[in-house]
Amino acid sequence: MSALMDAVRAGRTAEAVGLLDGMTDAERRSHFPELKALRKELRAAPWDAQSRRALPALHAAGAACQTGAAGVAGWIAAADLRWSRVSPGLLLHVLGDRDTDWLTDVTHRLAQRPVTAWVPFELMAGLVRLSGCPVPTTEAYVRGWVDHLHGSWQRGGTLFDRLRQDPHLPQLAAALFETNDIGGRLEWPNQEGPDSWTGALAQLTAEGALDRRATVDACVARLLRGGPAADQRVFLRLLKTLALTRAEERERVADWLALASDAASPVASHAQSVLGNLALDGELTPRHLAELSGAVLFRTEKKLVRAQLVLLSKVLARDASTAEELLLAAAQAFGHADSEVQERALKLVERHVKRLNTADARDELAVAAEQLVPGLRARASRTLGIAPAAPEPVTYEEVLPPVPEPVRLAPAPESVEELAEEVGAALAGEPGVTGFERALDGLVRQAYRNRDALLQALEPVMTRRWWDRADTLHAGDRFGTAHHGVSNAADGLDILLAALRGKVRTATLHARVQHGTTGRDCVHSALSRAFDSRVWEVAYRIRTDPLPFLLSTPTWSTGLLEPAELVERLEVYGRLGARVSSADFAQALLRVRRGDREAARTAAHRAAALGTAEGRRLAEWLTSEAPAFPTARRRTSGPRVLVELAELLELQEHFPAEFRPLGRPVGVFTERHYCYHWSDDIQQHWLALLPERRELVAVRLLRDLSALAVDDSRGAASVLPLLAESGGEAGEAVHLGVAYALGARHPEDRLAAVDALLVLAARGQLDTARLGADLGQLIRRGAVKPQRLAESARTAAATGANASIWGILRHTLPMLLADLATGGATAPARGLGDLLAVAAECAERSGARGELPHLAQTAARRGSSRLVAQARRLRSSLAGESAA
Repeated sequence: MSALMDAVRAGRTAEAVGLLDGMTDAERRSHFPELKALRKELRAAPWDAQSRRALPALHAAGAACQTGAAGVAGWIAAADLRWSRVSPGLLLHVLGDRDTDWLTDVTHRLAQRPVTAWVPFELMAGLVRLSGCPVPTTEAYVRGWVDHLHGSWQRGGTLFDRLRQDPHLPQLAAALFETNDIGGRLEWPNQEGPDSWTGALAQLTAEGALDRRATVDACVARLLRGGPAADQRVFLRLLKTLALTRAEERERVADWLALASDAASPVASHAQSVLGNLALDGELTPRHLAELSGAVLFRTEKKLVRAQLVLLSKVLARDASTAEELLLAAAQAFGHADSEVQERALKLVERHVKRLNTADARDELAVAAEQLVPGLRARASRTLGIAPAAPEPVTYEEVLPPVPEPVRLAPAPESVEELAEEVGAALAGEPGVTGFERALDGLVRQAYRNRDALLQALEPVMTRRWWDRADTLHAGDRFGTAHHGVSNAADGLDILLAALRGKVRTATLHARVQHGTTGRDCVHSALSRAFDSRVWEVAYRIRTDPLPFLLSTPTWSTGLLEPAELVERLEVYGRLGARVSSADFAQALLRVRRGDREAARTAAHRAAALGTAEGRRLAEWLTSEAPAFPTARRRTSGPRVLVELAELLELQEHFPAEFRPLGRPVGVFTERHYCYHWSDDIQQHWLALLPERRELVAVRLLRDLSALAVDDSRGAASVLPLLAESGGEAGEAVHLGVAYALGARHPEDRLAAVDALLVLAARGQLDTARLGADLGQLIRRGAVKPQRLAESARTAAATGANASIWGILRHTLPMLLADLATGGATAPARGLGDLLAVAAECAERSGARGELPHLAQTAARRGSSRLVAQARRLRSSLAGESAA
């Protein structure tokens, strides 16, 4: 071994660099194959291995012993050397004797590496100095430059001072505007003045160090391009700090119009303000102002819409000649989704309609007025002096999504190669009930038929799993710890694969089958223990007495199993002389369809004829009447309303021990709520445990669903659409779960709740009175915010479910209006006006009539707040009035 390799292997970096300094290029190249082999050797070494102390010396030597620029750049930025790099100064030392063209090539190759390569900025900047090449303006270089300037505050002076001394300031400052997602870095420090990026760049522009026109153009162009909110904030603040002159604002009218139309709300507001000032000073043509109005009046931000209507009013008051063009522009707000915006626009038209000189303009306004809500439409007819159109009788038809149809599971893959692909895909992502059950059944079948071929096909899959470490014979035994549960589908498949691979001891598998989960119970434990016990028993049988296939594989994606299919599987078991797995059979009983009584009786007759214990048990199960649902009662816990269930004896008799908790009582204060069941993915598999008894699952998920609204958690609502598609009674727990998720903090959870609501309505299982009363109670307790509920209700109504949403809100609103009507001291809940607006829109579209308790008193209150205005609108609609 050479002296250089001795020094590198020993980790003596300084000695290795000294030896390299005395070598010719040919001598350096001769050592590179050994260095490359050492790198390969160290890749496989454990992180804590002593041999890895050689990495820093290897990093420096490998960079010095190559002649190709691409090879050197790749070596310096390599991921396996990233955490053991030598200092940039040392790399500059070993590379500094190369010619400038070569150094330029290396510089730009390193700068083109992704940011995640973490190439040190000091190295790239040092190479720029050595080579004299043009400064790179790549994302990695610009981000490194920004971070370097942040980190050099110890040198003293402000950021402005440090930027002014940078020889590459014009090029790098221009590149800031082209770098994606840079705003978060430029926001720090979050202050004004020369020590902030916006203040420093504005001051440099004022001094002439940066070209003002180029900077302003780049800033506006960046805002036009859009991007993350942090980018928009920073460049908008810079634009304001630059303090554009009136001439600079005038020459960019087209840009302001585009920003007002499509940009984020703060940017659009600034553009609207600039154009408004130009308009009020007579420097914006009526055509441009009308174009601005057409862009802004269709935005959802009420602040922008109101500001635009105020601007139109001011311009009309100053210049009557613009009435025709601007009133038609204002009339575009007649189609706005918010009735208050419609009313503001109508008031503007009412004030200035006398200035219209042509019948054509009035006709256009009349056509636009057809978009107004009914009360405002009649008022507009009087304003324009036209006879209101006689309303045509319309029969309202509720538009609901088609009832989801369950999907029949395809048979398990016939070949081990195809099965291995499916298992690998299931481990890589959440496979759902269908993918998990197919993979599970496929593993059982192939382990029974040809275990060796299965292991060979699964080899590439298994070698990537954490439990297949070569240095630990039984790493998979961690699965066997008493507290370990199956947190997702991948966990379940991992247990089976580890059992097949021999990475879990047979004694460990047997202990889990015998003793189950012995950890502390929580509210989810009944579901998790039943699910886990089946997985562990199947894994144990794969090792000791393989099953020919699973009895409990569902027929349908919901988890339902057809009774005739289960009987056929028992018949095959009998012919093969196979011993039934108790957990697998218990799961099959819970999944078998009993709702179709005729099919159940037919299958029961065949099952009894088998003459086996399982056949008799199945026949008894299919012919027994489904027991009454356990008694439920409501309990309150802080702002939450939860449900308790009494015991269900049917699920405790003749079932394995790990399944019996499914029938035990569910208490609000007796169950532990904090546990390791943090993954939302497992919930769909719990639901497939009891596909005809979703209420038993919902009651155990209710606290998780309540956290969506009370604690602003995320993700738990993903189970609700599946819950709505499942079978059995949709009772208190299901409706309360939907109620909480309709008031969830995060939009994706509210959307899942809307999907569930629509599915329940389409299946005829939505109890609007129950859900409406639940929502009223939750809002009064502070668990659900009216504004969030209004957004969910508006989304559902937009699909065409106006009658369903009105049916819910007509039971929610009286509870919220009661205190107002009786003169209570409680202030109106924030967002109640929005909720009334949705109710009014649904009532108008569905043709609802009648009285709503406490609505008249609210509508009779003084003032013109949103709450009062929408109460009056709803009262008029329910009374069938055509005037506001």
